[in-house]
Amino acid sequence: MKPTDRVMQSYGRCCASPSFFDDFYQQFLASSPKIREKFANTNMPAQKQLLRQGILNLVMFARGMPDTKLRALGASHSREGFDIRPELYDIWTQALLDTVGKHDQQFAEPLRRDWREVLNKGIEVIKSHY
Repeated sequence: MKPTDRVMQSYGRCCASPSFFDDFYQQFLASSPKIREKFANTNMPAQKQLLRQGILNLVMFARGMPDTKLRALGASHSREGFDIRPELYDIWTQALLDTVGKHDQQFAEPLRRDWREVLNKGIEVIKSHY
């Protein structure tokens, strides 16, 4: 089985957990005052839907989907947009992996490596627009 398939299955298990996205944002927002500041006026229910789709877009890109959506995300998160500095994606990735670890009973080091590989492919596209 390919890393993207293992990640997609893992993500499915996470999405089946009702508190996955809440737990992610709790962890992510607790990780840095800079991050809390970025989300100060955010509609969190809408944001959770965007996150659900964004993670799916990262996985689909790693599976071979064109990078159109990731380039658009990169543009909206660039200096001219939300001004999301490239290093904040590392904090985002860590918070996501920690949250996946709590919600996917099958999560172990090999799957963590798969997640990191799959996410980083698309995150590099997003960062390149900063």
